[in-house]
Amino acid sequence: MMRFTVNNQPVEYRLDPATPLLWALRDASNLTGAKYGCGTGHCGACTVDIDGQARRSCRVPIGTIEGSYVTTIEGLSHERNHPLQLAFTAEAVPQCGFCIPGMIMAASVLLKHNADPSEELIRRDITNLCRCGIYPRLVAAIQRAGRATRGEEVIPTGARPGIDPADAARVVPALVPPKLSDR
Repeated sequence: MMRFTVNNQPVEYRLDPATPLLWALRDASNLTGAKYGCGTGHCGACTVDIDGQARRSCRVPIGTIEGSYVTTIEGLSHERNHPLQLAFTAEAVPQCGFCIPGMIMAASVLLKHNADPSEELIRRDITNLCRCGIYPRLVAAIQRAGRATRGEEVIPTGARPGIDPADAARVVPALVPPKLSDR
């Protein structure tokens, strides 16, 4: 049995110790934010925070992290109000969204170690791949989240998760659904 902490909750997996963390998270814990991209650790879609390090969960056997602390995108902020989540939205970073959880997790580790990263540092440390080509906006979002982390900027929030669409439209006017006559 493998025991470690996931999103501040102790977990115990009765899986083969060679099972990749990605599959333990997705299949056994139903935490589907970390995505399967390449399976070789190159794309970064499966990135999670393990003991303060950005790690590609597809390449981490659960038997090697006994006693560790793992944070996934689901554990970063229950209200989706982490500075990175807000900055990614404010800077319009997501396009298809597939790589975004891994990008945010890699960036969260970077900001833990350096709340004022240069563009060069961001480009060096965030090696996750994105087919949509969001890289210029990614740099801007990470630097903006750094300013928010340092208390130099407040990033406006959008609609809360689970909010009624009509209420969301009042909070974020761009979410007003089109009228049937407009279709």
